[in-house]
Amino acid sequence: MPLQHLVEYFNDRLGREHRSSFRPFVLDEGKVSGLFGPIQIGSHLKPLRQALQPDLIVGHLAQIAVAPNTTQYLYSNEIESLLENNTLPSADFDSIINFDRLSRTVHMLNYLSFIHLDGTLFLEVDPRHILGVKQDHGAYFQEVITQCGLETNNVAIVLSVNSQYANYYQDLIKGLDNYRHRGYKIALKFDYLIHDSEAFNLIEKITPHYVSLSARNMEKNVHDEALLTKLIQLNAKIASLDSISIMQQVNEKGLDLLALNSGFNFVEGDYYTETALDYSNNTGASAVEFSSAFW
Repeated sequence: MPLQHLVEYFNDRLGREHRSSFRPFVLDEGKVSGLFGPIQIGSHLKPLRQALQPDLIVGHLAQIAVAPNTTQYLYSNEIESLLENNTLPSADFDSIINFDRLSRTVHMLNYLSFIHLDGTLFLEVDPRHILGVKQDHGAYFQEVITQCGLETNNVAIVLSVNSQYANYYQDLIKGLDNYRHRGYKIALKFDYLIHDSEAFNLIEKITPHYVSLSARNMEKNVHDEALLTKLIQLNAKIASLDSISIMQQVNEKGLDLLALNSGFNFVEGDYYTETALDYSNNTGASAVEFSSAFW
């Protein structure tokens, strides 16, 4: 189906669901963006590479690129409510779920249009989205994927592990199991070097297809034997679960060798390329980029 037809399909669908005439998906010069309150959401797709053969791309990590939206939005919910670091009981789950679905649909449409579809698309899902949807996780987005002519096994659902949600891990595990049963791949993302037993227990319980670790701030210790040893041990643990390890944010020279020597399977970062695929549809000032795990 042509991209314009898909954009119209999803605009019609959301219009029916929310009983609104507002059409949030916009196609401009071959790029799809979504309008949500005062912001415009685009896609930033970062290539995921084989560590042993970095020129071989095995998938893409989707991040949102955000710019101001000058179009009036008809929803009553303002984006500021999403940006607040609310505790779970007061979180506006409906707004979070709507935002999460909107941004993932934008990513899917851009991925479908611009990327060779042999690899996997990694989409971060807000933990509050998983907690806010009580059953049938992934059913809504499965329809989006099917309409785009893909299958759920083309998509990895990424959960950023955050101690803020430690008391809700059982519910998160249940939600991820629902995604898995629908054929999605599961990825856990850590922004810190994993060393505590609680994190390892979580990995063992979920047994994800992928475990991702950020290399941010590792460049200052790139020659530290103790760091190398810890990463080797981590990769051995991940491999014992038949999971695939990923090192993200390999942005400096030396981190590539650290990833390779410690046994990471896949890598991502600016060191390998200065040009990621930007489908943000923005003009003028640069967009503010951040992953959906920010929420």
